[in-house]
Amino acid sequence: MFTLPDFPWDRLAPYKERALTHPGGIVDLSVGTPVDPTPEPVRAALAAASDAPGYPQTYGTPRLRESVAGWLRRRAGVSGADPAAVLPVIGTKELVALLPTLLGAGPGDKIVFPALAYPTYDVGTRIAGATSISTDGTLTLGPVSPKIVWVNSPSNPTGKVLPTEHLRKVVAWARGRGAILVSDECYLEFGWDAEKPPISILHPDVCDGSHEGILAINSLSKRSNMAGYRAGFITGDPALVARLLEVRKHAGMIVPAPVQAAMAVAFDDDAHVDEQRARYARRRADLRAAFEKHGFRIDHSEASLYLWATRDEPCWDTVAHLASLGVLVGPGEFYGPAGARHVRIAFTATDERVAAAVSRL
Repeated sequence: MFTLPDFPWDRLAPYKERALTHPGGIVDLSVGTPVDPTPEPVRAALAAASDAPGYPQTYGTPRLRESVAGWLRRRAGVSGADPAAVLPVIGTKELVALLPTLLGAGPGDKIVFPALAYPTYDVGTRIAGATSISTDGTLTLGPVSPKIVWVNSPSNPTGKVLPTEHLRKVVAWARGRGAILVSDECYLEFGWDAEKPPISILHPDVCDGSHEGILAINSLSKRSNMAGYRAGFITGDPALVARLLEVRKHAGMIVPAPVQAAMAVAFDDDAHVDEQRARYARRRADLRAAFEKHGFRIDHSEASLYLWATRDEPCWDTVAHLASLGVLVGPGEFYGPAGARHVRIAFTATDERVAAAVSRL
């Protein structure tokens, strides 16, 4: 039986209670959950497909897979994107947590992920009974030959973007050890530094046009305000995708048909994403200026939906200070010991709540 860590956000509850007592109410910047409306064409597609008496396709409809491949070519520069290698999933958190198991990892296998990382990489390793190895990304792991290597660029929580040359080295390192390389790219369309744009692991400049041994994950939660739909996909090496499809068919892990219809519309449309980017850009600029004026230093944060901030003190002291102002943020410790002096600030709150935070700071 695997052992899971305590759910980290439970530890934040007392600080949330303190923030709730502020006369102006809480400004919750602790979780990156979208708050803006789901685009109307997506909602219309969901409603139009709601008469769905039969079982949906685990593999996804041809329309959906072509929409995803088209988006990869158009927005991510993945010229070799193949609809046959696209597999829809029931939200990417589910996939991250179960992927090591689905890929056959187990006791004795090692899984590598960043030292500052989304906690579910470690959870997925534990569920599989494998061994977690966190790394600062320098690939100085000695003779280790892992089963799976995770990369996350743009990073949650830091917003750091890994440059093309670094990703090329990771691809070569993983292939040289026979490891499966999985790239979590859920923030790919939210790069803010024009000199360091995010790039997919499947881009030909990174993988030399071959997807062998590589998988990439993306989601509609952030780009299309569809977190409630639980809609994402995995793609890359056709042989690995076929293995995952076979297991998911046996297990009944299927994205509902109306959600598949909505996903296809969302991936076909870029305009709503550009509008959402503009909203986030405004909120990011306002919050960054306010936190820096308040004495914070912002590190990395060149992409994603977060500011990685510090006052050079233990993160829980920072959380307590901001809670006294009615502002709730995520302690960096949640993402690994290396985050013990930072906090993660999400700029996914409404314009009104962002303005409230700015005025309090």
